[in-house]
Amino acid sequence: MPFDLTERHSFRLHSCAKEQLQISSEKDLHRLDQLDEYLILAGGTNTLFVEYYPGTIVSPRFTGIEISELEDGYQIRVGASENWHDLVTYCCKKNINGLENLALIPGTVGAAPVQNIGAYGREVSDFIVSVECYSLASHATEILLNHECGFDYRDSLFKRHPNRYLITHVNFFLPKQWSPVLEYGPLQSLNASTVDAQTIYQKVIDIRNQKLPNPAITPNAGSFFKNPVVSSSLLDEIKQIAPDIPTFPAAGGSKIAAGWMIDQLGFKGRRCGDIAVHDKQALVLVNLGNGTGSQLVELCQQIRAAVLHRYKVLLEPEVRLIGKQGLMRLPDVGANSSE
Repeated sequence: MPFDLTERHSFRLHSCAKEQLQISSEKDLHRLDQLDEYLILAGGTNTLFVEYYPGTIVSPRFTGIEISELEDGYQIRVGASENWHDLVTYCCKKNINGLENLALIPGTVGAAPVQNIGAYGREVSDFIVSVECYSLASHATEILLNHECGFDYRDSLFKRHPNRYLITHVNFFLPKQWSPVLEYGPLQSLNASTVDAQTIYQKVIDIRNQKLPNPAITPNAGSFFKNPVVSSSLLDEIKQIAPDIPTFPAAGGSKIAAGWMIDQLGFKGRRCGDIAVHDKQALVLVNLGNGTGSQLVELCQQIRAAVLHRYKVLLEPEVRLIGKQGLMRLPDVGANSSE
């Protein structure tokens, strides 16, 4: 009987796979070597199944949090299946600071390095020492150090090669010497000389609750598109028509706000069937009930074409789109496309 995927990803598109395989111990890892076609799926908060997937869904089940206190900080080893926000909350309650800017990001600890999750000036790679995983190439467990993980903006070696590794544990280091990161958005209103990590943690939660729909109520996968990084010359061109566009320093140029561009083009509330752009946050697409994969792709391509036509920027999804052949890459849209 096919394995129903509707409740296994937060966008809740109706889809299914051939079967599911749960992995909960190191001895189970070798069962992966017997599979022909499979996809590793953790919390499902950043993955959308737009078509039937004919392979096996591999669900890791590695839990536990181990903390070792050192003179200058804390080493933390966490099972990949632990909830990310629960880990942030756990650390804050123990006055182990650093992760507070990353509060309320949905998903598991194992998915965090895959996406290199980030928010409000922090990325999880700032704190990762190593990632423990099973290599489907060498058929052995490996430990990849931070510099071996290929971390980039919302990207990593694990994301670029989705079926090469199954992450079992993530090792973090959080230094005792702490200073707040308040450069982004509403956090700038906080006083850097007096604020503590708990206040930042609660502020981030309040902001995210105000801006982003709860996937338990309105199915979504959070930010759908990456904020693109553009060259200084292209940014100058964009500012000729959009002088108020939000920008942030980034390696290789400047990061510009994808949600702002989508909003300026009037896409808030735009629908394609039961798939819509959220009416309060243009960077989020939502499923209003009976959305389909084809509707999602169509609306996504409309947005990409309009942004390219107006701003000469091609948006790329931050989410993983899964189809019949596994990980999908959207076709490019024509530069002459209109809204």
